Amino acid sequence: MKWITENFKGIIFSLLIATAAVYLGSLFPLVGGAVFGILLGIIFGSTIGRPEGTAKGIHFTSKKVLQWAIIVLGGGLSLNQVYKTGLSSLYIMLFTLSAAFITAYLFGKLLKIPFKMTSLIGMGTAICGGSAIAAISPIIEAEDQEIAYAISTVFMFNVIAVIVFPTLGRLMAMTQHGFGLWAGTAINDTSSVVAAAYSYGNEAGAYATIVKLTRTTMIIPISLIFAVFMAFKKEKEAEKKHVHYNIGKIFPWFILWFLAASLLNTAGIINQQAAAFCTEAGKFMIVLALSAIGLHSDFRAMVKTGLKPMLLGLIVWAVVAITSVIVQKFTGQL
Repeated sequence: MKWITENFKGIIFSLLIATAAVYLGSLFPLVGGAVFGILLGIIFGSTIGRPEGTAKGIHFTSKKVLQWAIIVLGGGLSLNQVYKTGLSSLYIMLFTLSAAFITAYLFGKLLKIPFKMTSLIGMGTAICGGSAIAAISPIIEAEDQEIAYAISTVFMFNVIAVIVFPTLGRLMAMTQHGFGLWAGTAINDTSSVVAAAYSYGNEAGAYATIVKLTRTTMIIPISLIFAVFMAFKKEKEAEKKHVHYNIGKIFPWFILWFLAASLLNTAGIINQQAAAFCTEAGKFMIVLALSAIGLHSDFRAMVKTGLKPMLLGLIVWAVVAITSVIVQKFTGQL
């Protein structure tokens, strides 16, 4: 009962912001509910301020609901569908993922951007925007304003991609298959992939959507790699202080539950209707969590961060897009 009284107001307030964000996202699908959730949260938090008694509930929503959202999204993912199409795009994906993270960390060091921000932008660009950022943020213990900034950065290049990619595809005389593969491996958010690919052609749109699903599954291994890295880092810090460190504190158990939910879908235990519900529920939960993150973010701290992370996002995004084209060119898939 105490937990309910402490958290209820904050959860309900976050829910109101999220509902408005989802509505605006339906009016402007290119922007999407997730971005509106962050923006509305930041605007309310920075102007009107958080209502009294909502702080704990907002914090709970921004942390726990974000992890639950990833698990629920797993219920909408069939690994069979990914396997059928994924093998043909897997090696291109490995190249683009490697290019994204190598570029992020090289230029992150060059631009003197903190590790957490570099990781969030690298993850968001390499895999699938907001969902990927949501997956690793609790692992690396990212601050709310860092999450908000990273998602805003990735979103900006999603919008540019939807406008620019189809034109570039036609200039390069890409096939429907080639453009679908390019869009699926080089554009971040699923809605942006769909928008860009279907504007190029139905065949490109259908193929890009499945390639993007394959890319989404990379959340699992990449998150586990981050968990191992952070565990070693924390263990070294603990050794210096002569204390014992428990890896269970940082291990991303929710990623294993995401995999378990995906396996239930693949086995047919989660039917098609339930899978569709999981996908929509997971998306709403992401918007809910990001609305709370926006409410919790320090806008002044974001402004002080400057434009360097935006520049990093541009560089990583460009490298991923170019890498995808080069690999396709050498393998004759264009």
